[in-house]
Amino acid sequence: MIARVWRGWVATERAGDYVAYIERTGLAAYRGTPGNLGAQMWTRDLGDGRSEVTTISWWRSLEAVRGFAGDDVGRAVFFPDDDGFLLGREVTVTHHEVARDLG
Repeated sequence: MIARVWRGWVATERAGDYVAYIERTGLAAYRGTPGNLGAQMWTRDLGDGRSEVTTISWWRSLEAVRGFAGDDVGRAVFFPDDDGFLLGREVTVTHHEVARDLG
């Protein structure tokens, strides 16, 4: 199993709106891709007016990730309204082999 991780930063007062937006776009796209095993979004208030947003998705293989991300699996995928929310973003993602699943 592969875990795909991405981070971005939004204004704290808009974090809830961004979560709802990504639920409709990014998380829906993850879940609609064959080989996706699930996804979550995490947020944390950084105390400086920004909140960090982390998306984590689980995949059967890197080949399944390609079905979502295209050939360059290390590049982050963005959606049309991301620019209106994000104060900063990682343009790359990390992939990790899940060594042990506690579920």
